[in-house]
Amino acid sequence: MKRVLITDDCHEALLIGLERLGYRCDFLPEITPAEVAGCISEYEGLIINSKIRVDSALLQRALRLRFVGRLGSGMEIVDREAAASRGVAVVSSPEGNRNAVAEHALGMLLALLNHLIRADREVRRRIWRREANRGFELSGKTVGIIGFGHTGSQFARKLAGMEVQVLAYDKYKTDYASDMPWVRETDLRTLQQQADIISLHVPLTEETRYLVDASFIQQCKPGFLLINTSRGACVKTLDLVEALETGQVGGACIDVFENEKPETFNPEEAALYERLYGSERVVLSPHIAGWTHESKQKLAEVLLKKIEDVVGAAPTQMR
Repeated sequence: MKRVLITDDCHEALLIGLERLGYRCDFLPEITPAEVAGCISEYEGLIINSKIRVDSALLQRALRLRFVGRLGSGMEIVDREAAASRGVAVVSSPEGNRNAVAEHALGMLLALLNHLIRADREVRRRIWRREANRGFELSGKTVGIIGFGHTGSQFARKLAGMEVQVLAYDKYKTDYASDMPWVRETDLRTLQQQADIISLHVPLTEETRYLVDASFIQQCKPGFLLINTSRGACVKTLDLVEALETGQVGGACIDVFENEKPETFNPEEAALYERLYGSERVVLSPHIAGWTHESKQKLAEVLLKKIEDVVGAAPTQMR
């Protein structure tokens, strides 16, 4: 029987579906990258989230591998060119958590505008400061969305009833918001100059690494709010922290970080992140925007359907 290695937690629907396709699933969410490298030659399929990098070295060991399934998006961890050269299909499931990411981004934004994190903390300590926690309404603001793929377009849909002006910029698309009359496609410079709020929805590539740095920030409307639910390295943390401290950035909602393993911080990183964590201008979460109970199942179902399209109804019918 052909085998699939599942290296991260996933909804049982994926296991059930793969077994229906004739695979034996080895569900090993605690497996390490080194252990994967040691056993990958035994598998026809590999399911990953973010822990395992499928690079050319791993693929050279994967003699039987026919497909790699990525739970979610973030394809920077897969060498797709090397996979294609070896006849390994690569599929992902960004459709599965796009709604979760969009809802999370909106929730973080509303929490930031209304000082909800600080107000909640103070009320629990019996501190009653109404004036100091007076918030701002989202209505009437201009929201800029950079990247209009699965999550960017979904975030735009969440804003449909919020009485905001939505500006969208996507370098690789045209006429992408024609079915959304509340969205205006524009260029990056116009978006930077006009947006009160900028939300990132881009993959991590060499083009988008440090997309938001000191230069980018200086070209934006003073005091704008930044939302990042895409990838941590799309924002240069030092430049963001300094801009928060000067007020050039009025606030930030950050779900993804350059280093998402605090236990590995070097002294310089620790000091930098303490400055970020200590700011009352930010709302932070631990890379959970796309990881709801519902999206866990949707990710599995979307990925299963794409794998089935690639391998056929049974392993003996692979194409």
